[in-house]
Amino acid sequence: MSIIVWIIFGGLVGWIASIIMKTNAQQGIIANIVVGIVGALLGGFLAQALGIGAVTGFNIMSFIIALMGAVILLGIVRMFTGSRQL
Repeated sequence: MSIIVWIIFGGLVGWIASIIMKTNAQQGIIANIVVGIVGALLGGFLAQALGIGAVTGFNIMSFIIALMGAVILLGIVRMFTGSRQL
């Protein structure tokens, strides 16, 4: 994927993950993009390790894998920071 698609994909995934984890009020667009991209990398790594699939482009399966990775990432951040958010 090109860098522009990664930014759009990351922003969308990060925004939805922040809504799920109730951190949307604390995060801005840059944090959403970073969470989405890092979440896609984390989700892709975990999905490949489990034999589920990978983040291969801008499609539904990649979106679900990236979203799960972003939610896991936000959960890990919450675990280490306590009540503070990104």
